[in-house]
Amino acid sequence: MDTTSVTIVSLAIILYSLVSARLRQSVITAPIVFVSFGLLVGDGGFGVLEFRLEHDAIHLLAELTLIVVLFTDASRIDLKLLRREHDLPIRLLTIGLPLCMLIGTIAAWWLFPEFGFWQAAVLAAIVAPTDAALAHAVVTNKLVPTRIRQAISVESGLNDGLCLPLFLVFLCGARVAEHLETTAYWVQFAAMQIGLGPLVGICVGYIGGKLIERSAIRKWISHSFLELTTIALALVAYGAAESVGGNGFIAAFCAGLTVGNVSRSICLAIHEFAEAEGQLLTLLIFFVFGAVLLPLAYTNLTFTGMLFAILALTVLRMLPVAISLVGTRLRGETRLFVGWFGPRGVASIVFALVLLQEIEVPTRQDIFAIAMATVALSVFCHGLTAYPLAKWYAVRAERAKEISPAAEHEPIVEMPFR
Repeated sequence: MDTTSVTIVSLAIILYSLVSARLRQSVITAPIVFVSFGLLVGDGGFGVLEFRLEHDAIHLLAELTLIVVLFTDASRIDLKLLRREHDLPIRLLTIGLPLCMLIGTIAAWWLFPEFGFWQAAVLAAIVAPTDAALAHAVVTNKLVPTRIRQAISVESGLNDGLCLPLFLVFLCGARVAEHLETTAYWVQFAAMQIGLGPLVGICVGYIGGKLIERSAIRKWISHSFLELTTIALALVAYGAAESVGGNGFIAAFCAGLTVGNVSRSICLAIHEFAEAEGQLLTLLIFFVFGAVLLPLAYTNLTFTGMLFAILALTVLRMLPVAISLVGTRLRGETRLFVGWFGPRGVASIVFALVLLQEIEVPTRQDIFAIAMATVALSVFCHGLTAYPLAKWYAVRAERAKEISPAAEHEPIVEMPFR
């Protein structure tokens, strides 16, 4: 990336920061601004940027962002509290997510018969994880019942880490189905990726978390270095897993989950890092998405591909969510609200880049285009509707509470999400 590109990106950050507080309660979200600015100055606009998809900086930024997101989101999860009080996200993750991937696979296989089962499953896995950052006005609106805000936040914090192993398995299945490698090779590859990744992540998270926690208790470490050191654990977990043949992203997720449950006293520093540096990385990804990835995807996008993207954000998400929430006594509009706010973001972008650059399958260009179209629709549709729908739903939920006790308002202990 040359100095002109750095200057343009920095200017975008400064200009948005100047009005960020005013825009927070509007339909103009940060991802919308950065994707739009990327489109304006990138290949789809004036073409003033000098970098292309092949540049190592793009892949480094994407991987670093996903590592930080996986680690920080997982560190917010208190597993004991999750099992005891957060029944809605458990339902969304154990029933809704598998159904979303299953129905998505069937739909993709039907719409794109040339994909075959495994490549259809790869597409479904890429567009399944949600990103609550695109619905920030929903998860931070205190008028929306806590139980509903937490369901959306906790689901998005865990589903990318849960989708990743399945994404790798589906990729291996696609390679075997196309006879690109032997079955034994890809079974061994998948086993090492999925087996060693969690093992390394848990070890790094436990040992590193305990060491940092003891140092913090004894006041041997300053607050600024506490933030840097905790995030460094994510990078250590990633690098250690990759060096032994495991998956670094899975390791980062498991490291964050471990730290969040064995060393909770240092998690505040992780969350503070995520609010600043982590958010910066996410916005840079959306800028690159608009400047480079979206124009590239447009050249391979078909009408059927756009149809799948629309279905992925509506029926293929909302139907599994509705099924998973059967028996919860939630009102119909609540189920629709939770179903709609399943935006796609950083995880889908990075999964698609992994597919495009690292593990080849025959229809990877088409899958990449459909995935990018899904993210683009999500950025604008979920961003533009987050604030007005959150206000509308909050009013409806409050009226329902006044008429009769509502399941949406059952008391719940919050986890530290956004």
